[in-house]
Amino acid sequence: MAEKIDINRIQRDMFIEYKGEPYRVVDYDHVKPGKGQAFVRVKAKNMNTGNAIEITYKSSDSIELADFEQVFAEFSYKDADEYHFLTQNTHEMISINAEDIKEEAKFLKEGMTVVVFIYKNKPIGIELPKAVELEVIETDPGFKGDTAAGGSKPAKLETGAVIQVPFFINEGDIVKVDTRTGQYLERLDRAQKK
Repeated sequence: MAEKIDINRIQRDMFIEYKGEPYRVVDYDHVKPGKGQAFVRVKAKNMNTGNAIEITYKSSDSIELADFEQVFAEFSYKDADEYHFLTQNTHEMISINAEDIKEEAKFLKEGMTVVVFIYKNKPIGIELPKAVELEVIETDPGFKGDTAAGGSKPAKLETGAVIQVPFFINEGDIVKVDTRTGQYLERLDRAQKK
């Protein structure tokens, strides 16, 4: 049976069960109105469907933690409709439906270590590292003077994702990208690339 905790102990990225479905807490807010009882507003993402919902709890409620297993695995390959990962401890192959991780797949490349979420013996999602280093394979060339005004341009990365980068970024550059927001963080020297 899953563990229950007081709603006031809720945290971001915590896994909870709501109406028999697994959710990941995206955000929460403790609200104390002038009149009436305090409550907690929780924004959560359904780990099966990817849909986000808002749930309101009384401050006296308790929530059920979802019974997730988290496994470190290395991305091996993708076929027509599944991504395949090799677990680090047991060296078992785990397959996940491409639809279940379509957002994360934008920044996924072979050999990358991720966390695979398993719920009731079924892999249902992954968590990427917070930032990844990827090569720019296609972008318009920068011109002198473009950097003075700031601004950005689209760039296609080696994984196929398209992000906005500063004008001084060129094809072949290695950039660090925040996987949660898809935002450019910095350009790396080739010597810095791991």
